[in-house]
Amino acid sequence: MKATQLLHEFGQSIWLDNITRDLLDSGTLRQYIAELAVTGLTSNPTIFDQALKSSAAYDASLRARLKQGRSGEALFFDLALEDITRAADEFRATFDRTNGVDGWVSLEVSPQLAYDTGSTIAAAKDLHQRANRPNLFIKIPGTREGLPAIEEAIFAGIPVNVTLLFSREQYLAAAEAYLRGIERRIAAGLNPAVGSVASVFISRWDVAVAGKVPAELTNRLGIAIAGRTYRAAQQLFLSPRWQRIYNAGARPQRLLWASTGTKDPKADALLYVKALAAPFTVNTMPEATLKALAGRTEIGSGMSADGGECEAVLARFATAGVDVAALAAQLQDEGAKAFVKSWQELLGVIGAKSSALGAAA
Repeated sequence: MKATQLLHEFGQSIWLDNITRDLLDSGTLRQYIAELAVTGLTSNPTIFDQALKSSAAYDASLRARLKQGRSGEALFFDLALEDITRAADEFRATFDRTNGVDGWVSLEVSPQLAYDTGSTIAAAKDLHQRANRPNLFIKIPGTREGLPAIEEAIFAGIPVNVTLLFSREQYLAAAEAYLRGIERRIAAGLNPAVGSVASVFISRWDVAVAGKVPAELTNRLGIAIAGRTYRAAQQLFLSPRWQRIYNAGARPQRLLWASTGTKDPKADALLYVKALAAPFTVNTMPEATLKALAGRTEIGSGMSADGGECEAVLARFATAGVDVAALAAQLQDEGAKAFVKSWQELLGVIGAKSSALGAAA
């Protein structure tokens, strides 16, 4: 049996961290769903930037939108919604079969809004309404300014994928925002079953400390952070406050492991996949990681519910001079800036293509 199916049967959802029009047009996404147990999909500005740069598949849509007078961000979201809604329709059967646990796709608000609460809320509502799909997550960063937007979006009934989380503390803040939104829905007599995942980024931790810690700690920081966060999530799910919302019809906010492609060429391509296997979680994988997993026939023992040796490992990093709290804040800030950079490059690509297609018309 393929390791993708083994991981699915272990209780972890496999989502693809990629979307391109070629992936949709060729039937490859449908093949991944049928053959590799893929049950969802995530996107981000970098993914769309690369898709537009490398393919002519968007040219016809670009021409049509240009004739309608669309440009810039508005034009991008037109194109993105075309892809995302098609992907959502591919996963709709999964969404229906699992009663909304799985089958989700994700689209991010403009990264330039990461520190603008009001505009983030408005953008989330607009994208949710335009997509008109029940299995669409709107991605909102778990920055300080993003947290109130997460609460308001959940209260408004908009499913949210909280992105750019790097630590237990950042995860708990996002979970609190989700919980407040659900509690407000319950108090208002609204249906509390609003989906959400909390995306914790893993590999960037190890990239950040590469060459700065003893060799025996190489590629161990991200996994230790994940263990600490997973243990906190298990404790949260069992707390009386959360159990009260379950009793009212709400669901837990699942943990999603993001940035799980191995960056170290000397390490196993499935380093993070095997270490982060855990029931009732999601692993969103780059396409190369998904294919590598499909070529294996075992997944290992996975993650311990109590985080295993995570605290002992983190203590060793502290001894080596790594300030985890400070690094988490740095990584979140750098992640937000990286997405803004990709966003600006994406708009540049759209502008250049628009000019070229307009001149050729």
